[in-house]
Amino acid sequence: MHYLDEGAGPVTVLVHGYGAPAAGWAPQQRALAEAGHRVLAFDRRSHGESDSPPYGQRMARHGADLADLLEALDVKDALLVGASMGANAIWAYIDVFGTDRVRGVVSVDQTPKMVNDSSWAFGFYGLTQDNVGTYFDHGIPATDRGNPPYTREMAALRASLPGPGPETLPLLRDHAFQDWRDVASRAEVPILFLAGQDSQFWPCGHAAASAALNPLATATVIDACGHVVMADQPERLNEELVAFAK
Repeated sequence: MHYLDEGAGPVTVLVHGYGAPAAGWAPQQRALAEAGHRVLAFDRRSHGESDSPPYGQRMARHGADLADLLEALDVKDALLVGASMGANAIWAYIDVFGTDRVRGVVSVDQTPKMVNDSSWAFGFYGLTQDNVGTYFDHGIPATDRGNPPYTREMAALRASLPGPGPETLPLLRDHAFQDWRDVASRAEVPILFLAGQDSQFWPCGHAAASAALNPLATATVIDACGHVVMADQPERLNEELVAFAK
């Protein structure tokens, strides 16, 4: 695994989403380092500059990769910040390894349950029990939602850009099937659920609904913001992370 390491002080670990590299956290890494934190940002397997082995394309393995990183760097009291799928990689880690090495969690525009059903109305737009097995067969589909809408043209453009290869499609499928609400509900650390008001992938109400699962959790919706919060509202995200880290 390739990782970036900047600053000194309490450790914050930044976990990127599907198709994004660790370098995408640069504005947040800089702001947190300037606020007196050691900031680690790592490329998950098959992303960025990390290796792409022919195995491990499931959320459980991505959680174990995070555990390996924390152990290798002897990090014992980390604030874990995950954007998009990166947040659910954190829940995958906590599900197996607990919170002994964790002092807090921030989820940046990621619903803990992707499938919409009678128990959860905040999943990925259009994803149901009927189509979950095939919905992500060709990558992330258009939703025609959000601001700007995530259209078929945008989906095709994203697919044409450098990023994770087709070997990661099983990871997307596995991601779609998971329900991390029970993990979030029993995490014994402070949690902040952030949501982009105009997310292209799911209703922003997922943040409040997720926070309601745990008395240690709070929720904030960022106005004029889509799914990629670090691009749409980087300064506001920096403010939220620095304040929560304190």
